[in-house]
Amino acid sequence: MILRRSALPAAAALALLAIFSTACTVKSSGDTGPAGTATAGTGRGSAELADGSGTRVALVPGGAHPYFQPWKKAGRDAEKTLKLGDVAFDETAEWDQQKQNNLLSTLAARGYNAFGVFGVSPTDVNTTFSDLKSQGLSVASLGSCPAGGRNEADFCLSTDVELAAYKAAEAAIEAMGGKGTIVHLTGNNVDANTQLRIKGVEKAVKESGGKVGLLQNITDIDKDLQTAQKAVSDLLATKGSRIQGIVSTAYNPAVAAAEAVQETGSKAKVVAIDDDAKILSSIKNGSVSATVVQNPVGQAEIGAWALALLQSKQCTVKQPGQVIDSGSFVVTKPNLGTYDKAREAKTAELKKQFAEEYLSCG
Repeated sequence: MILRRSALPAAAALALLAIFSTACTVKSSGDTGPAGTATAGTGRGSAELADGSGTRVALVPGGAHPYFQPWKKAGRDAEKTLKLGDVAFDETAEWDQQKQNNLLSTLAARGYNAFGVFGVSPTDVNTTFSDLKSQGLSVASLGSCPAGGRNEADFCLSTDVELAAYKAAEAAIEAMGGKGTIVHLTGNNVDANTQLRIKGVEKAVKESGGKVGLLQNITDIDKDLQTAQKAVSDLLATKGSRIQGIVSTAYNPAVAAAEAVQETGSKAKVVAIDDDAKILSSIKNGSVSATVVQNPVGQAEIGAWALALLQSKQCTVKQPGQVIDSGSFVVTKPNLGTYDKAREAKTAELKKQFAEEYLSCG
């Protein structure tokens, strides 16, 4: 949009200039300006990290889970690309908030000063974030946001889980031909994310205008694959004839459902979550209709970069506690070989959004 000078009063023009001058820029492959400086027309501040050598980032999941494995490589890549002091990936053996707190304290004592954390307890993790912040450390809530609409970390970069579940249910309903009965398989019932996923599935069902019914939300079956396999086996044995669609918004139930449908010959349309090799091969052979993948690589990559900008005092967050959707993507057989490009494009878009909307630099 081109702004004509005569169309703006002087006061408005000055206000607009002030807004533009606080914007940050991200250096892209097409930029020709020197590193660490803003390119023409984008403002004085820069989100191109000038010196990250003093930043030591710790990426800390809530516990062991396949979802977090991409954080390891993304962290190593960020350390090398951004020339950070260090990036560590560490997790407790159990999903226990106090044990995670102890680990975070140990890492802080070892000199880590920027933390990307998937909190174990959405209701209690804000206390953990506040404690880390009080020590002058930069903190991002990655992969999950605290419950209750308040986030004491600098920002939260996570999947909009309600939207992702809604997309999954929509994909299942489409695969079912727009009518029938679905079952929703998900995780820990007390997890705030689980409740949001339930809302997303129920919203899609409601929008069917009565053509689709939700037989059951089955929670607390993501502890491990064996638990999920038993739950899915029992479900198909007792209610399989009544089910036209299965939506899984948790990892282990998704893998279990894919296996069970293929083994039993069930006609239920399965929509899974994430891109486990079993899920992708099941989409290829037709036993799974679709999956909704998230963006753990983007969470770790953007998280480490933004934390380095904050810890180096090069930038501040415009709105502390900002919640940002890291993206979710429906994968079916036609885009099986190309979906990762969409995820990479989303990560690039997030970097631009952080620079232009979420950070104040310079």
